[in-house]
Amino acid sequence: MKHRLRWLGHVLRMSSQRVPRRALFADSGTGWKKRRGDHCMTWCRGMKEICSGRACVGPSRLLGWDWWLVQNLSSGRKGYVPSSFVARKGSVEAEEWFMPKLSRKDSERLLLLEGNAQGVFLVRESETSQDEERGLSVKHYRIKHPDYRYYYITTKCSFSSLQELIQFYSIDSHGLCCKLTRACLCPPPITSDLSVKTKDHWEISKSSIVLTEKLGAGQFGEVWKGTWNGTTEVAVKTLKQGTMTREDFLKEARIMRAAQHPKLVRLYAVCTEDPIYIVTELMCNGSLLQYLRDGPGKNLLINQLVDMMAQIANGMAYLEKEHYIHRDLAARNILVGENNCVKVADFGLARMVEDHYSTYMAQKSTKFPIKWTAPEAALMGRFTIKSDVWSFGIVIYELITLGQVPYPSMNNTETLHQVSTGYRMPRPVNCPQPIYDMLLRIWDSCPEKRPTFSVLFEFFEDYFVTSDTNYKHLINFM
Repeated sequence: MKHRLRWLGHVLRMSSQRVPRRALFADSGTGWKKRRGDHCMTWCRGMKEICSGRACVGPSRLLGWDWWLVQNLSSGRKGYVPSSFVARKGSVEAEEWFMPKLSRKDSERLLLLEGNAQGVFLVRESETSQDEERGLSVKHYRIKHPDYRYYYITTKCSFSSLQELIQFYSIDSHGLCCKLTRACLCPPPITSDLSVKTKDHWEISKSSIVLTEKLGAGQFGEVWKGTWNGTTEVAVKTLKQGTMTREDFLKEARIMRAAQHPKLVRLYAVCTEDPIYIVTELMCNGSLLQYLRDGPGKNLLINQLVDMMAQIANGMAYLEKEHYIHRDLAARNILVGENNCVKVADFGLARMVEDHYSTYMAQKSTKFPIKWTAPEAALMGRFTIKSDVWSFGIVIYELITLGQVPYPSMNNTETLHQVSTGYRMPRPVNCPQPIYDMLLRIWDSCPEKRPTFSVLFEFFEDYFVTSDTNYKHLINFM
């Protein structure tokens, strides 16, 4: 049994005095990969800088609070680090086990990673008022903090700090299901930019990119693994000359740059000289389609597949909220990182509309992937966020069938005719009935009757905790 402890109501207050800081992550030479570092830093708010025995840090006046200037007092070298990578020394924020903004579901994803054994734990801010919650393999405890005076799980044992509470339950379980062993493994957060210099000036020189491994190729170009500035691994999308104008390319890049969400692939920079480069975060396991067909995805269980559905719906719910239409949602355009993390990618056909009910009319010459395209979009070129919902239903089919082509044995013409006359794919063998029922709602011929991505995210995020029936589905398919 693994643990996830909860914590509510802590606020970090800054003073005008020098405050020691600790580095939360260390640079391993190819990016921020190592867990907690041991640098000590102090910040004097009035001086806008941090100085101590090993490093000096301060927020840039021009760049706000995203990046902090760091100086190694031994070597005198200076540089910038993301402000989220440092915390006040001795504070709760500096503890390896403290992850305040982690959601309930994401905390369970972390705790269930390979390499986490019994007793591994983390502490985060509470989302509910329930005293205790149970997950499939994770135990949730609420840490109470009345009047900001002391902390306790049970009234029998109270503590003046979270650190004391953790230390107490690390010695013995004292009524918990087991004692706490070590902090949960946690990957470093994805930074918003490659560096402080690319924050506002994200057109970079091609000489700063070294292409190291070809990951794939398509009609319009290739995708490469590369290194930026000799330090940061990135993915590079190269476009064949003549396949896209510079204006259309920059339009796609601006959409990707403006759309920032944990479940959308992050655009870092662009190179506008031919061949054009789009530089994004690297997702180590490539496209979801290949991951399901030829990679570790072949062995995914139904609960893991549903978790991926929730992640994709989460990213699309953000696009829905921000009034974007993706127009090319498919497993081939979903990328997979470590630990089955998936993110929506490829915004080549994306467009922004004024509201959820706005329609984008595509040009007649535009080609669409028929088997993934809603009938109103394929027949009349009418795209809305609801046509993306339809495409998401096809992605669900791809997940459930581990990468099978939708509408098997039909060509595009047959598919379009059958779908427009009411045909819907039958329930795949391994598809739980509640999910197939949702698929039929997603594939409603009337776009307005299809669920929103927000509803879909809630449905899949809580799928295995909403009813005993869904728990039975999990057991039957494991």
